[in-house]
Amino acid sequence: MGTVTLGVSIAVPEPYGSQLQQLRAGFGDAAAHGIPTHVTLVPPTEVEADRLPQIRAHLAEVAAAFRAFAMRLSGTGTFRPLSPVVFVRIAEGAPGCTRLQGEVRDPSGPLSRELAFPYHPHVTVAHGISEEAMDVAFEALADYAAEWLCDGFALYEQGSDGVWRKLREYPFGTGPTGVPAQCGSPADAAAGPTVRPS
Repeated sequence: MGTVTLGVSIAVPEPYGSQLQQLRAGFGDAAAHGIPTHVTLVPPTEVEADRLPQIRAHLAEVAAAFRAFAMRLSGTGTFRPLSPVVFVRIAEGAPGCTRLQGEVRDPSGPLSRELAFPYHPHVTVAHGISEEAMDVAFEALADYAAEWLCDGFALYEQGSDGVWRKLREYPFGTGPTGVPAQCGSPADAAAGPTVRPS
């Protein structure tokens, strides 16, 4: 069946997601239009295609047991000089992201993998462009702010055209400590991929 390149992330909701994606493109980042605005949980990972059912079941199980948490973005940061990235900082919600990615990448699970750098949740707004353009991005979004309730995450696949497309959403569990599932039950999520419009 070959391999597929997958990623797991928290989507930045509208109107913030499109706004930041357009700004990223405006800074000269050619990859912006193929990358929905997000907080990475699992970076691009190549897996055997026949492992998809196991991966979907694992993600559904993680989501079913997780609780919604507040997310707030504020200002900018950078990984330079280690990595040519400018990002919007996560001022609230980083512990939730960190715990969630740890469960998604559980060493005993199907998405276990080592990371090139220690996990640091963020929203990339410029990557691999000129130093001058990254300086512009850093300054332009210095006062940026957004907030929302994170109530799930999604599985994405990178196409041969380099574009990332959502395969399935995984809402967090229902009950007194969660939020109502809006995209089907965890059992539905484990059953198979559903392509939803981005």
